[in-house]
Amino acid sequence: MSTRHPPARKSRTAAGKAARRAPGRPGADAPDQRERVLDAAIACYVEQGIAGTTLKRIADRAGVNPALLHYYFGDKAQLREAVINERLLPAFGGLRERVMGEGNDIAGLIGGFVQGVGMLVAEHPWLPSLWVREVLCEGGSLRDVLFERVGPQLPLMMAERFAGAQSRGEINADLDPRLLMVSLVGLTLFPVAGAPIWRQLFQAEDLDYDGLRRHTLALLERGLELAAPASMADPEEQA
Repeated sequence: MSTRHPPARKSRTAAGKAARRAPGRPGADAPDQRERVLDAAIACYVEQGIAGTTLKRIADRAGVNPALLHYYFGDKAQLREAVINERLLPAFGGLRERVMGEGNDIAGLIGGFVQGVGMLVAEHPWLPSLWVREVLCEGGSLRDVLFERVGPQLPLMMAERFAGAQSRGEINADLDPRLLMVSLVGLTLFPVAGAPIWRQLFQAEDLDYDGLRRHTLALLERGLELAAPASMADPEEQA
């Protein structure tokens, strides 16, 4: 008489195979887990800084097992690099493409940068705060990214174009092309990062980025239109 295995045995075997799957390995029903981890990493970086963020904290934020982070990224340094390569650099790459499309037209170059930063912030609202924390603050973990990867692609390129326009007599000879780029950043990224403060200070909840953009362009195109008093004149000219 033949012996037949009960149906439950096959079920236990299948369960055993599933249990032997490598720890942290994603299942077929979670194709977006890697993207969730990157999103969670950025959120934690903004709140706690890159140095102060642990893999466990990111895993908790993403709602996944910490082993999954090791499966996808290896370690904390590799996760940081993935955030840079897959989120930060593409964001600035889009801004650079917009600016490059303006050619050597300086008004278009400046307008393209201001408009582009607005789109950049709208698509990546985490970027200004992360940039202030990890680039401007001493010991920031992304300062090397500015010097080695973003700087040559965008700020240095724009400063060179400003210098070329100045040599052709197209912009004010008293301006420093390098500081003009610094001013543009100061008039775009920094006000967005500080928006919670100045909106509360001036009770300016009605001002959105479009209002900030219009103000910035008007300031750059026409300035304050001041009749400079003697106290504002160049000391060398007064002498």
